[in-house]
Amino acid sequence: MEHVAPRHSWENSYIIDRESLQEAPADAGAVVLPLCMMGKRDVQILACLARGCRRSWKRAAGVVVLASAAASSANRPVRPRSRSYGRSCVEPPSLFWQTPGRLTALGQRTPTVRGAAKAYNITNKVDPEQVALLVQNEWKLSYVTPLYRFQYTKLKLYSRHLAAFILAEKQQGVAVEVGMEAGFRVTFSAVFGLAEKEEDAETVFIQIYSKPMFAADTPKMVWRGWLTCVNGDPEYLRSLPPDFVSLPLFCSNGSEYLTARVKSWFGRTFDCSFGSLCLSSATLNWLAALWTGCHPTCDIGYLKLYWSMPTQPTLEVEYTVNPHDAWELWNSICAQDGAEDMVSVEEVQRFMAGLETHLFRHFKIYLSAGSLVKVSTALGSAHQDGKIKIGSSDYITTLLTLLTECALLKTPV
Repeated sequence: MEHVAPRHSWENSYIIDRESLQEAPADAGAVVLPLCMMGKRDVQILACLARGCRRSWKRAAGVVVLASAAASSANRPVRPRSRSYGRSCVEPPSLFWQTPGRLTALGQRTPTVRGAAKAYNITNKVDPEQVALLVQNEWKLSYVTPLYRFQYTKLKLYSRHLAAFILAEKQQGVAVEVGMEAGFRVTFSAVFGLAEKEEDAETVFIQIYSKPMFAADTPKMVWRGWLTCVNGDPEYLRSLPPDFVSLPLFCSNGSEYLTARVKSWFGRTFDCSFGSLCLSSATLNWLAALWTGCHPTCDIGYLKLYWSMPTQPTLEVEYTVNPHDAWELWNSICAQDGAEDMVSVEEVQRFMAGLETHLFRHFKIYLSAGSLVKVSTALGSAHQDGKIKIGSSDYITTLLTLLTECALLKTPV
């Protein structure tokens, strides 16, 4: 069946002659599609094929136009059900011990309306040095179940215990006296000011340094991570027993070995469990729309969208949009509803449909058959695999609110 793209109202849209198409070298494994224009501005599209695969543009584009069933849930991997968490046999069980493993009921209350992103100088509430640690680093996301008997007054003790635990694991279980660890130095610190609601727990930042060989040398930071909760669901947070602290979002930067050791120590000490936090295409759509809406007050620089198409070999499409053109499309959609301070899921869907329609009109690439895997602007980037980068602290609250929601939806009870 022939796919017919819906109409759109953009003017001055045209395509450069396809004779300008240039193929990348064979070893690069890429085909560069011709440049098209949106509102007299460039939109660059890069279709990446598997290395060593040489195909013409027409053939590559034809492969992409698939039925929407190719991206149905039936072809997606089924994730195993998460186990419930409870106390070990060493101590009396918590109130959650008899709770069967299931996804939290928060999934039934996924918001369809969110507040529009607004610039806010977070350094008015948070130490600028601590804010600098969160920005311009790539973080790997995980969700965390509530921590049992975690206390902010014992952060220095936790630092010594975690350092001793890492050293003992490195020495394959040899007993290490707390305070005598010589390989690593660990620091726990509370980041006050990121919490937005009374129920939110304060953010905890962890840094691991390798101790230098000589005392005069500066310790080298080898790992960093933080646990946070920003605008968490109040009903869920109030339902937790007093001994539990909910910091559902865990962000890490460093070696997988140290990340695994930190998670293991937290699990043993606070009877919690971790799980990978992947970002759905719907979440990435929200980020693309919210970041685009920030353009009038903070130049987003660019809007890059990456799709993965269900073809053999896998086809990846990079779609770069001029920020002003993206904003004009977004503004035209928001003007129809008139609610400037709120963003609805219908507006987000129309915004993404407008971008997809423009690409389909010129290249007959049906992006709805694939899945959005990455969104990138100067304000930050987010990948489907659960990797984020915060480019500006002015909109960090908007990003962390959305990620906290995703983490709570994944947390088993």
